[in-house]
Amino acid sequence: MPTQDTTAAQRFAAFAASLNGAPLAPEVIHHAKRAIVDWYAALLPGAVEPPPTLLERALADDLDRGGARLALGRAATVRAAALINGTAAHTVEVDDIYREAIYHPGAPTIAAALALAQARRATGLQMIRAVVAGYEVSTRIGAALGRAHYRHWHNTGTAGTFGAVSAAATLLGLDAARHAHALCTGATFAAGLQQAFRMDSMSKPLHAGHAAEAGVLAALAAEQGVTGSLDVLDGEAGLGRAMSDGPDWHAATATLGRDFHITRMTFKNHACCGHTFAPIDGALELQARMGVRWQDLEVVEVATYGPALAVAGNADPRTAAEARFSIPFVVATALIHGSVRLSAFTPERLADADIRALMARIRLAVDPELDARFPGQRAACVRFATADGRQGEYLQPTRKGDPEQPLSDSELSDKFMELAAPVVGEARADALLGHLWALDAREHLLF
Repeated sequence: MPTQDTTAAQRFAAFAASLNGAPLAPEVIHHAKRAIVDWYAALLPGAVEPPPTLLERALADDLDRGGARLALGRAATVRAAALINGTAAHTVEVDDIYREAIYHPGAPTIAAALALAQARRATGLQMIRAVVAGYEVSTRIGAALGRAHYRHWHNTGTAGTFGAVSAAATLLGLDAARHAHALCTGATFAAGLQQAFRMDSMSKPLHAGHAAEAGVLAALAAEQGVTGSLDVLDGEAGLGRAMSDGPDWHAATATLGRDFHITRMTFKNHACCGHTFAPIDGALELQARMGVRWQDLEVVEVATYGPALAVAGNADPRTAAEARFSIPFVVATALIHGSVRLSAFTPERLADADIRALMARIRLAVDPELDARFPGQRAACVRFATADGRQGEYLQPTRKGDPEQPLSDSELSDKFMELAAPVVGEARADALLGHLWALDAREHLLF
């Protein structure tokens, strides 16, 4: 590994390049497979929705040729596959989260890894190594940029570019020097504004797709000798100062190779923005504890951390995209229907009079103590008052799917089948799932 006198990009690159020759612990391999299973669970339902379907039309010249494949098997160039698959994996909001980085690593990182793995005929283990490299580098960059970055930027578009770069560079077998140049070129491509999803638009999933494509491009360019500014992360006018408040890059790289972030992922248990999960889980738990019907609720109060309300406080969503970022909508849906799955966002549900009536009784507030714990903890306090005078309160300390309350392998498989089978059929979904759980032993990729 380089010394601490080297730049942050060089330290990240040295670690990632070392993964091609170092054994991975069985635990790390297993968690990487969990991430890939979850990515496919997000990819397949997203692939048949806009904007991915519209991107296929927009990029027709790059399809039906090339060595990569879209979700349903259509041939594509590497960059087009990374862009479209990365977008698809973020479209229906069921993709993974690295909590401390406020970031969805899978959508851009695995899209880039898969596109190059297919084109270069990689083994399953080579793809796993690429995914691990992308997760470890990008989650640290996202965490270093921190809450200051998240005020304006969408971390999946920004930090996600580095996940895609390191995954792609690892699959290409770049040495540490070229890997560093790829990261630095990728830094100048990193983008994604939060304002893009403060109202109805298709831009948010495109951030993930753009990050995947940009990462692939940066790695392919570095393979051919294109260089980047090696201090672009930690320089005086670099990413850390331009997009954050001057993070500690030495701390960001200190645990590389010892602490694997991929073992602490959050896998979504609801089909919506992750900021809504603690309110959903807390409301369902309090409803069960009090034994109340939704019709009996006169007031529902949700107190949580500030960014949750900034991103998901929409009180009057009119489209599926807006509803996924509406705590009132998803909490009302959960209390009435018991869950928040893809069916929650149909036109019928969006116009449902019962949901709208309950939404009108939901009050949102920032809890200063819970706000101070963000992003390391995602909690919500839910309070009920019923028409007959009963009151109840419950603090939801984490989210189902977080590392403290993880989805089991069985639950993750169930999520995959629930989301994948309607798109590709039960038999194909089951075969793909079996292949993914044994990916480290596969000489060829099934997908």
